[in-house]
Amino acid sequence: MGSSISGLFSALSKTISSPALPQPCDSGYNPNSDLDLVQDPVDPLELLQECREVLRNRPPRLNRTFVQTGNGDPRQTAIRVMQWNVLAQALGEGMDSFVKCPMDALNWPERKYLILEEILTYRPDIVCLQEVDHYFDMFQPILSSLGYQSSFCPKPWSPCLDVKNNNGPDGCALFFNHKRFQLISTTNLRLSAMMLKTNQVAIIATLRCQATGRAFCVAVTHLKARSGWEVVRSAQGSDLLRNLRNVAQKVETDESADSDIPLIVCGDFNAEPTEDVYRNFATSSLGLDSAYKRLSTDGKTEPPYTTWKIRTSGESCDTLDYVWYSHRAFHVNALLDFPTAEQIGPNRLPSYNYPSDHLSLVCDLSFKDVTLVS
Repeated sequence: MGSSISGLFSALSKTISSPALPQPCDSGYNPNSDLDLVQDPVDPLELLQECREVLRNRPPRLNRTFVQTGNGDPRQTAIRVMQWNVLAQALGEGMDSFVKCPMDALNWPERKYLILEEILTYRPDIVCLQEVDHYFDMFQPILSSLGYQSSFCPKPWSPCLDVKNNNGPDGCALFFNHKRFQLISTTNLRLSAMMLKTNQVAIIATLRCQATGRAFCVAVTHLKARSGWEVVRSAQGSDLLRNLRNVAQKVETDESADSDIPLIVCGDFNAEPTEDVYRNFATSSLGLDSAYKRLSTDGKTEPPYTTWKIRTSGESCDTLDYVWYSHRAFHVNALLDFPTAEQIGPNRLPSYNYPSDHLSLVCDLSFKDVTLVS
């Protein structure tokens, strides 16, 4: 295997030479003034092999397969999107109380390789993550070396900061393949509810697809958790929809577009499909639909779970994570199916062979009615 795991260790040990300050989450900024510091390129297949070498004493990773929908333009290379709450390291070890998960399964020196293995296995073009508390010392440098440009928006009062020996605040992060997409603009948001700023954040990036010339917006968010906060989640979702509408309208004006700018919105909404925030997205004038409904036989039902965990309060099996997309602009070509209860195991998530209590959502999208750029 050549240099074995030395390449990844070398990449992880690199320090970023200039101050890595999070962008304020109340304003947009000029992407040209905040370009990622490009790391030396890393071969993704070699890096994946290095991850597997480090994890060789752990059980095999969960086996998941893509389900083809039969839609899409065969002339296009699909846009692969990953949505994933990766579980903040400080919360996993210090606050979340996963009573059936051995603490050794959560040790960061190995868990970070499980996270990287998941991303490297599916090679998404766009990666939307929540609960990122190792952005500057792991996610940004490693994914930059794999060709991703990124943005990070930390929570203003992250619960990670209450954990001893924490690595800083957690937040949302958005990565995209800079060879496939050109960054037009980025807006970092601190979401409001009832006219008050909250602790939840979002990122909206406007990208241009190099192959089609089409501009589109992609967003990532993480709404307020726990039962009893449904009204706050609904208000946060409405604030995000309002900001999406404003950003899209600005892009349409700047681009002199003769049609709506397509949207992709990924997030841990902390809300089942029965909640108002879900209905607000499903009935929005922005024309959004949930990609993962396409896995169901009727095309109208969400998966039975996207997170499955056992805490001191009991076992919870819930659908909280979504990939919303403009159904008038995109086809859903394929979706990564979920592991069965038997595959996950009786101790649920996280575990020795899966690093988070949330499963990743991965889907392939393609534009409808486009002319490819020669």
